[in-house]
Amino acid sequence: MLNAALDPEVTPEVVARHGLTPEEFIRVKKILGREPNFTELGIFSVMWSEHCSYKNSRRELKKFPTTGPNILVKAGEENAGVVDIGDGWAVAFKIESHNHPSAIEPFQGAATGVGGIIRDIFTMGARPEFCLNSLRFGPITENCSGCRVGGKAGDTPATTEDRKSQIAANRRLFTGVVSGIAHYGNCIGVPTIGGEIYFDESFEGNPLVNVFCLGVLRHEQLARGAARGVGNPVFYVGAETGRDGLAGASFASRELTEESREDRPAVQVGDPFKEKLLLEACLELLATDAVSGIQDMGAAGLTCSTCETASRGGSGVEIDLAKVPKREPAMTPYEILLSESQERMLIIAKRGRENIVREIFAKWDVPCAEIGRVTDDGMMRVRNNGGVSAEIPAKPLAEEAPIYEREAQKLTADYADDTDLQKEISALSAQSAADALKRLLADPTIASKNWVYRQYDHTVRTGTVVKPGSDAAVFYIREANKILAATTDCNSLYCALDPREGGRIAVAEAARNLTCSGARPLAVTDNLNFGNPYKPENFWQLREAVEGIAEGCRAFGTPVVGGNVSLYNESPAGVVDPTPTVAMVGLIDDEKHITTQWFKNEGDAIILVGGTRAVASEDGDDTEAVPSAAAHDRGYSLGASRFLKICFGKKIGPVPKLEIELELAVQNAVRDLIRLGLVRSAHDCSEGGLTVALAECCFNPDGLLGAEIGLGSCGGSRAGCAGDTPASTNAATLFNEAQSRVIVSCDPKNAERILSELKSKNIPHAQIGTIIADDLRITVSGENLSWPVVELHDLWWNAIRRAVESDSEPIRSL
Repeated sequence: MLNAALDPEVTPEVVARHGLTPEEFIRVKKILGREPNFTELGIFSVMWSEHCSYKNSRRELKKFPTTGPNILVKAGEENAGVVDIGDGWAVAFKIESHNHPSAIEPFQGAATGVGGIIRDIFTMGARPEFCLNSLRFGPITENCSGCRVGGKAGDTPATTEDRKSQIAANRRLFTGVVSGIAHYGNCIGVPTIGGEIYFDESFEGNPLVNVFCLGVLRHEQLARGAARGVGNPVFYVGAETGRDGLAGASFASRELTEESREDRPAVQVGDPFKEKLLLEACLELLATDAVSGIQDMGAAGLTCSTCETASRGGSGVEIDLAKVPKREPAMTPYEILLSESQERMLIIAKRGRENIVREIFAKWDVPCAEIGRVTDDGMMRVRNNGGVSAEIPAKPLAEEAPIYEREAQKLTADYADDTDLQKEISALSAQSAADALKRLLADPTIASKNWVYRQYDHTVRTGTVVKPGSDAAVFYIREANKILAATTDCNSLYCALDPREGGRIAVAEAARNLTCSGARPLAVTDNLNFGNPYKPENFWQLREAVEGIAEGCRAFGTPVVGGNVSLYNESPAGVVDPTPTVAMVGLIDDEKHITTQWFKNEGDAIILVGGTRAVASEDGDDTEAVPSAAAHDRGYSLGASRFLKICFGKKIGPVPKLEIELELAVQNAVRDLIRLGLVRSAHDCSEGGLTVALAECCFNPDGLLGAEIGLGSCGGSRAGCAGDTPASTNAATLFNEAQSRVIVSCDPKNAERILSELKSKNIPHAQIGTIIADDLRITVSGENLSWPVVELHDLWWNAIRRAVESDSEPIRSL
């Protein structure tokens, strides 16, 4: 008999507050064969929330490629995907979001996001090795504030004081999130070794906090989250349950409003020291033969871990809430089941091995309680003080949430084709172009993130080979003798203007970053950050981006092994720019292949590989990657560029077009050149275009370098030129964001061989300059452009620090 005497009455209003539609409530009653009580209503509410069930996105997720010869655990099967890396070793990795909690309580929201993703990894039996993150915030300087897609700086109606107040709020969110990530990662001893950060008006009030973690394991160490073996005991291990994080999954499945701060109790509170003990205890236990299944208590807490393990195992689970360790008195069954208190796990032990579990957790001083057993009736049964608080079929609860395909309505993007804007850009002087590079390098989105990553202990575990700041993070897995590279990528503006192309480019750029590090891509995990799916334009963006990512992953042979969908990312100011973050992992076969983005030696040749513009061959005959008539359409306009955003306040297209065949050819060629030992540095061209990429190459941490570049007449020599460039197209040449371009440097003795290799593969290329050290300047010959590297580096290196400390001086506008 269900014990529901003290529960609130389940009325239509109560059902609505729990986020269930009338149709969904009818479905609940059909599954139960009766009316649910209040506790059961709460259970269905969290399990059928978007955050847990993916009811509005699951149809779309099926479009991803998820299989491959090296995939050991596919997307959706377990807490994280697992990929074979050879010699009996594998890696488990995943990316998750903690957006809404971070908007309300940035420090704890971000910190518990780190804790949650780490638990997803060691739940698989893998030891966590490193983390990355992908973050989005509102502008933290006045330089980059004031426009949304299709708009111009100043379009947002706000007074100067309102704007200053908003920027200050953005800074608080930014610094709070970074502090939370640093706190948890540093304390638990898992290094954060890379990532990305963007700043844009669309993220004001709704930051995106996506955290990635990777762990390593032997094939035979793989653990599963299934409740198998009727009669096997169920153990609760980890921190005591409190009221923090109550119904957090439901909180994450609705828009943020002015009243969202009332949901502050839905934000969890983390303790990284407890998680460290939990991690070590779980890994020690998994090394024994005492475990049948293990599951993290993440979203939806004890509810989710109980019904999901039962569903995966084709069994039932019965637990007694009176035996659950608690840190607060008089907690109701509803509160215990829906709490998302951190640092907790559910373990299905093998009968007769109970003492092994107790002894190991006692050794690590981690709470441990036997709270139930596996049954054969397929039910999730919850007892409390002699009565039954909930009794629900586990499989329908965990796997049979309603699946929807929402209405989709295409958005019409704005394009940079108005005559006045073109005239304004064409009229820019050389001095204006010089100032533009300074403004771009001081833009927090492009500027060095050293203020952030210097707060992270990226050297703990002593595996970090390439520290944060280069194209991809590189980490040596000592026990496996493997070298991994990892990156996170997504240009949110591209996705706002053309979500399908933005999705394709996110995959291509992630692969390009790995290629530039010397790695071959293996697999992908993604975090799909979008607005309310009930709004047709938002759902269209989601669908288009998924199809773009799927196309890119098929082309690069990088299956999607898991990830996260975060919808309802909206605040009263509007919806966020769609951000389908792609995290990609690659393998570097030999230590000699590790490559960084920085120029190395004076006198080295600088070669541009790829691109879509006419270049000159070695014998002086012009060659093209694509027909000249298509050059504008294929990305050599300034549409969707950071230049237009920062210097003109425009967020308008067209988005650069990705030529997949060219991209694959460029990346394969660059990897081949690296393996041949011909390349000293490699850096991809992305936000800010070619000139920003060249400046970043000069910012070697071991000592700044300069460069003499020829992008026009090349000083009168046509060998290796990028084509004659009239003065009126300076900005387009310098700052367009055409895809499939990599800057490499090499010993001048190897330049001819590199050019020959590229020519034989019919890949566009140009020898565009030389590295210099005696005069620290970047000089573009024939364009009257020259920048002191020291000044550029200062703007780039200190931009975020100055913004956070509010002492930056405004850079002269164009």
